[in-house]
Amino acid sequence: MSHLVVALDAPCADAARQIVSALGPLVEWYKVGSVLFTAEGPSVVADLKNVGKRVFLDLKFFDIPSTVGGAVGQACRLGADLLTVHLLGGRQMVVAAAEARDAAGTGTRIVGVTVLTSWDDSVAREVGVSGSAAEAAARLAGRAREWGADGVVCAPADLRAVRMALPEPSVIVCPGIRSGRGQDDQRRTGTACDAARNGADFIVVGRPITASADPAAAAEAILEEMKRGETGVDSR
Repeated sequence: MSHLVVALDAPCADAARQIVSALGPLVEWYKVGSVLFTAEGPSVVADLKNVGKRVFLDLKFFDIPSTVGGAVGQACRLGADLLTVHLLGGRQMVVAAAEARDAAGTGTRIVGVTVLTSWDDSVAREVGVSGSAAEAAARLAGRAREWGADGVVCAPADLRAVRMALPEPSVIVCPGIRSGRGQDDQRRTGTACDAARNGADFIVVGRPITASADPAAAAEAILEEMKRGETGVDSR
């Protein structure tokens, strides 16, 4: 079953609390990214845990192995249920992250970021990645579990290829979910229905819910889309 994760890309804790309050029991999982974490620090994670929510800490750690290992250990002790590292950091970095996770013993899971949803093939070429963005995502996904990650983060467009590249059980987190009416700075997007159909375990949705005049109604619509995807009903 796919889980809905609402991205709290809010500028401050008060704005984040308003979203969580508006969604109530509809949503269990929330993503805390670099904007909110930089503004408020670890307390925002504690606030969510204190009201019974689960936290996807999406800070995309990407540094030398010892630094990433230290950061992952701190994130685990902070209470993150799921966290991200960049697979482009390489084997030693991801192994260090996995070792820190295991040492913490908190049950935190690590997912490796393959290729950002803002990438297209031109960006892949620009940064020297061979092949298409989708090919790069599948290659990195194939190494994630070998290096100790619990799964990966990938764009909706890459889901099928990534699922085939991963052994079971593996966790797949899918951001870049849009309704089809607009893509903003996300390029390789998809619908919640298609993401659920193609095997995403966690479906991350931000602006379509948080920028809505009625966040609860928007979340209910996304959950209905996910249900259609899981049961094989077409999204159109």
